[in-house]
Amino acid sequence: MQPLILWFRRDLRLDDNPMLAAAAETGRPLIPVFIADDSVTGLGAAPRWRLGEGLRVFGKTLGDKGAPLILRKGAALQALRDLVSETGAGGVWWGRLYDAPARARDTEVKQALRSDGIEARSFAGHTLIEPWQVETGEGGHYKVYSPFWRALSARGVDEPCKAPGKLSVPDTWPASDDLDDWQLGAAMNRGAGIVARHARIGAAAAERRLDAFLDGPVDDYRKARDLPAGETTSRLSENLACGEIGPRRIWWRTQRILEQDKGHGGAEHFLKELAWRDFAHHLIFHTPEIATKNWRAEWDGFPWRDDNDDAERWRRGLTGEPFVDAGMREMYVTGTMHNRARMISASYLTKHLMTHWRVGLKWFEECLIDWDPASNAMGWQWVAGSGPDAAPYFRIFNPATQAERFDPDAGYRHRFIAELTDDPGADARAFFDAVPRAWNLDPGAAYPDPLVDLAAGRRRALDAYERHRAN
Repeated sequence: MQPLILWFRRDLRLDDNPMLAAAAETGRPLIPVFIADDSVTGLGAAPRWRLGEGLRVFGKTLGDKGAPLILRKGAALQALRDLVSETGAGGVWWGRLYDAPARARDTEVKQALRSDGIEARSFAGHTLIEPWQVETGEGGHYKVYSPFWRALSARGVDEPCKAPGKLSVPDTWPASDDLDDWQLGAAMNRGAGIVARHARIGAAAAERRLDAFLDGPVDDYRKARDLPAGETTSRLSENLACGEIGPRRIWWRTQRILEQDKGHGGAEHFLKELAWRDFAHHLIFHTPEIATKNWRAEWDGFPWRDDNDDAERWRRGLTGEPFVDAGMREMYVTGTMHNRARMISASYLTKHLMTHWRVGLKWFEECLIDWDPASNAMGWQWVAGSGPDAAPYFRIFNPATQAERFDPDAGYRHRFIAELTDDPGADARAFFDAVPRAWNLDPGAAYPDPLVDLAAGRRRALDAYERHRAN
């Protein structure tokens, strides 16, 4: 009956948490802990702030169950060894992550603890299935989404486990850091208060989001998901990033809708988008270089520019292309960006501005509260053309025609760009309160002229592609 240390990371929930469910079944005293190691302190400003707020809510949830969350800062292995020494714990359990830095850390921790005579176990739960649970007919990993989706669907998704009714705890409790002392939100500065208005933090908030989405918007999801002006998506990416809701819970609840109505295209398409997230983790597990290098080696040497003045205009939402700028400004105001706008803004940076996808990837890592290493890397490389299942490079999104198609009433653009209306709304004005003061942005200034002519920018990108292919 030695205590178990439960090392929480991106699984800040009681429900659909295989590690927690298995630990509770043992009847052993449980010590929940979160460690602010380099993977936490090295996060971008927005995801670090959001994780801190998630910890605040989850800590209260655990405290209400009589098992306060212990906070420690420093290298994970040393922090865990210290806790084992202080508590007499006989085991350390955690939920798996699949990016290369997390896997390297976890492998080191597992080997070291086992050499110390301490039980060390990892569990599923961050994805619908484990990255190795489906494979091609040749026995390898999938590189294209459609067959991956068919394999996942044929395999099925395990039923989510229930939240434990009771948690056993030890008689004595180890010391804990104070969350406020960590200052996880410091780098957000004044932007934190703006983004906080839109964030929905914690497991209960995530469940309400899912309820609201399945109660109506899912019906039209297949078509409406591309319309950024309305409440047409689940917005659960924020909660999935912190593990405040389990993907298997989302799958099973949506699956019930599909079973009740076999022709429900909206529910099926939502499941495909959830599986797309799994595909990203499948890829980052099998091809970890996707996070830092061109996934397709033939793109090495392509003449993308490094960071530049045009990219800075892109970062500031001042490109003169309203659909692009609306997406960037939405990110500063809400901490997220509609998926259609992500594709448009990424295409504009990598193709019209000929700037390397890594520049955009790093900026999204800094600014998104739903940042996820796998989804961010795959999304940027997919748009740039260098990634798996990528659209052909010559398929270049035109921001103007995309706006006409997906924002025909300009509702999205007017919501976030104050300069386009005589009476801008709260979100358009909030952009100027959220961005760094050093940018010296003036809400009274005129909207800028376009950085590049769209036709000329497209031609420049295609010419570069043809020259690269010829070499």
